[in-house]
Amino acid sequence: MTPADDGIAGLRLTVVGCAGSYPGPTSPASCYLLEADGDDGAGGTRRWRILLDLGNGALGALHNHADPLAIDAVFVSHLHADHCLDLCGYYVLRKYHPTGAQPRIPVWAPAGAAERLARAYDLPLDPGMTEEFDFTEYAADRAPVQVGPFTVQPFEVYHPVAAYALRVTAAGRTLTYSGDTAPCTGLDEAADGADLLLAEAAFRSRDENPPGVHLTGADAGELATRAGVGQLVLTHVPAWFDPLDAHGEAVEKYDGPTWLAATGAVYDV
Repeated sequence: MTPADDGIAGLRLTVVGCAGSYPGPTSPASCYLLEADGDDGAGGTRRWRILLDLGNGALGALHNHADPLAIDAVFVSHLHADHCLDLCGYYVLRKYHPTGAQPRIPVWAPAGAAERLARAYDLPLDPGMTEEFDFTEYAADRAPVQVGPFTVQPFEVYHPVAAYALRVTAAGRTLTYSGDTAPCTGLDEAADGADLLLAEAAFRSRDENPPGVHLTGADAGELATRAGVGQLVLTHVPAWFDPLDAHGEAVEKYDGPTWLAATGAVYDV
């Protein structure tokens, strides 16, 4: 883990929330802030910011790391509550902020996100939140999305609902976020050669786990080795488990730098 400084040489990750399945006693649910400097469109540079997921409890914690109105786009891995539900609060913040209603912000997500979030906030489906959020579905052909200096490529992965791993490149550095998934080919392809792999580790190898849902720490470590990544950050460990179990499993399978995500942790990728 590299401490932050006043400038960003490349791509920076800040863990806003990392609790698995629901907010835990020390962390909100999944939310990750990525920052990189890039062209401001007027001949200069500025700081660009995107979010990977905005799970329940994460919006409040985001204020500790960035102005929520300074976010340039949100990328949602899947539509389970612990990865998307604080978009409801973000809708309120953007719609009713005392400085005035904010411009629509791009939100990339699996199909059905607009309807899912409108129902969650008990809004009519038309317009729902579409006046605040510009919803776009991920392309079936994995077409990458460009937001300032960020190139974000979605890879469909294996989970009980439509879910995506996200491969993010900026300033020549690459971070892969697993989202929630069991081991699968799409995840391997997303992680290949990444400088940092942010991988969920919600299951333990010694338990009898349902198939097609999550990774174990061992799965994450094996993936990191197989994909040849530069470092591994384990996340999404539920509060009912000791995160050190996930870390112990991972380091038996991967001999590179391995960290446990914690709220407020910062990594220069």
